[in-house]
Amino acid sequence: MNTNNVLRIITFLTVALVLAACSNKKFTVKGEIANAADSVLYFENISLDGPVKVDSVKLSKDGQFSFSEDAQTAPEFYRLRIDDQIINISIDSTETVTVKGQWPALATSYTVEGSEQCKLIQELAYKQIALQQQAIAIQKSPEISYQKGADSIKALVDKYREEIKLNYIFKHPDYASSYFALFQAIGSTLIFNPRENEEDIKAFGAVATSWDTKYPESLRGENLHNITVEGMNNIRYVRNKMARAENTAQMARESGLIDIRLTDNHGKEQSLQGLAGKVVLLDFHVFAGQDSPQRIMSLRELYNKYHGQGFEIYQVSLDADKHFWKTQTDALPWISVNDPDGVNSRTLLLYNVQSVPTFFLINKNNELVKRDAQIKDIDAEIKALL
Repeated sequence: MNTNNVLRIITFLTVALVLAACSNKKFTVKGEIANAADSVLYFENISLDGPVKVDSVKLSKDGQFSFSEDAQTAPEFYRLRIDDQIINISIDSTETVTVKGQWPALATSYTVEGSEQCKLIQELAYKQIALQQQAIAIQKSPEISYQKGADSIKALVDKYREEIKLNYIFKHPDYASSYFALFQAIGSTLIFNPRENEEDIKAFGAVATSWDTKYPESLRGENLHNITVEGMNNIRYVRNKMARAENTAQMARESGLIDIRLTDNHGKEQSLQGLAGKVVLLDFHVFAGQDSPQRIMSLRELYNKYHGQGFEIYQVSLDADKHFWKTQTDALPWISVNDPDGVNSRTLLLYNVQSVPTFFLINKNNELVKRDAQIKDIDAEIKALL
């Protein structure tokens, strides 16, 4: 065997040994959960497709546990779980993370050592829990109306979002905790909306850029990049949509209101143009929609508040089931008509309706003024028109 062949074999074996050593690197998550004897503690990977069980253990009286798994080349996310109580952690390389907690308040009474990123994630988790509790308190308050409650919760979430962006995400976009922050939620709704909110897209873009640089070819970095690009495309689409909406409103103002003549739930034909002299909210609605009850409550509040001053609602139902529509609208005090063409209605094209529900405001001169996407404060807009 010649010298070159020997050198090639030695080089090959050296590389193989290095690769084998890398593939055998481990991380460990250990600790103890007090007062949880006989409970099953799950160790789960938070994959891009959702939680995946990695391991589990039935806790003994001392509550001690230890999980050890192969380390990844980029930060990865896991959680410890007993029932619905969760501790979120991130793992970077071969570290050992020690978690101590107690049952049953596992999610809010634990300590974590060995990882600064896990401590930051704990801070974020506690802040998220506090936000959720505030929102629930507002929802349960009998003294707060639905609309005022929704506005209050939105203000809380907006403030929270800005705090997290300033103090975590933009401060250290390459941190695992910043990635974790992007996917926090209140209830089932993401706090950051990377598909419609331009400022939120910037937050995703900052983390995506950092991960592209620090962890090239990682699946999570690629996912962030794709979400950011999709969000930017959506923003362009929304801008074009709003421009088309403004053009539609301008055409209506110049040529007069596009009339709608349909039969209401009492068998009487109702003309939209026939409401001249009133401020009208033209609403396109599907009563079979999931959020219909809450929307109807909001409209009823507006109607009760302003109807005596000359405010009217002209609601166009797009429900295919007319019997269901009549049942749902029997007790409604405003004008409710049904379009027999449903979602294929020509009226939707004339008003450039891209999604339902949606609404428009019409002034006393029968002129279309604004649509919902252009309105920030519906009460203020109605008062100004009245």
